[in-house]
Amino acid sequence: MLEVNEIFGPTIQGEGKRIGNPSIFVRFGRCNMSCEGFGVEYKTPNGTTKFSCDSYYASDSAFAPLWDRYESSEQLIKNVNKILPSYKVDIVLTGGEPLLYWKDIQFQNFLKYYIDLGYHITIETNGSLDIALEHNWQKKILFSISVKLSNAKEPISKRININALNDIIKFQDEAYLKFVIGNNFLSQAKEEIDIILSNINSDVDVYLMPLGNTAQMIDKNSIDVIQMAIDNGFKYSDRLHIRAWNNKRGV
Repeated sequence: MLEVNEIFGPTIQGEGKRIGNPSIFVRFGRCNMSCEGFGVEYKTPNGTTKFSCDSYYASDSAFAPLWDRYESSEQLIKNVNKILPSYKVDIVLTGGEPLLYWKDIQFQNFLKYYIDLGYHITIETNGSLDIALEHNWQKKILFSISVKLSNAKEPISKRININALNDIIKFQDEAYLKFVIGNNFLSQAKEEIDIILSNINSDVDVYLMPLGNTAQMIDKNSIDVIQMAIDNGFKYSDRLHIRAWNNKRGV
């Protein structure tokens, strides 16, 4: 069973290695983290106030009754195809945490269908889950790995899985790491990133992104995060979707 929070596009990829590319997004429901440290306040359908990341409506199972459920990949493909433009776009699987569905044959069938048609597939993941990478066609998937640092307020044993990171990076050499950072967390972030990189067995691109779910917050954090990237030989990724639309859904 595939649980999908929303399908939307065409829009642009707002961050990471494929930033600016026309894209269709498939946002899966459920996550193995809550990331209350990111401080986005929201209310669940029953009125409970919580804090999480800016995609809380996909990560918090309190919203599960609002998600669509697909028994087969064919059903999901049909709905994605309804919004595909006449030109090739990227297809981005995000969440929540889409790799929670990795072992589901319907998830794999969905991926292979579009890869066989020549679409570029990105999976946005927190990189904490062990997955089996065993087919050559899976090497065409770009893994955008948003590893959570201590500012997410998740235990380190839950958010950092070095074996999983090494397995993905070794298997797919375009895979990259990205870290969300606020301007009050720079030195601690650098220490934590250095520890992670010291345990990665392959060269990997590292992107730093400013924390924020509004254009104003991105502006507040971006200059210091850019400087941190320059000082340490990392890459900077803006978050264009937030600059353009704040945290509006479906764009």
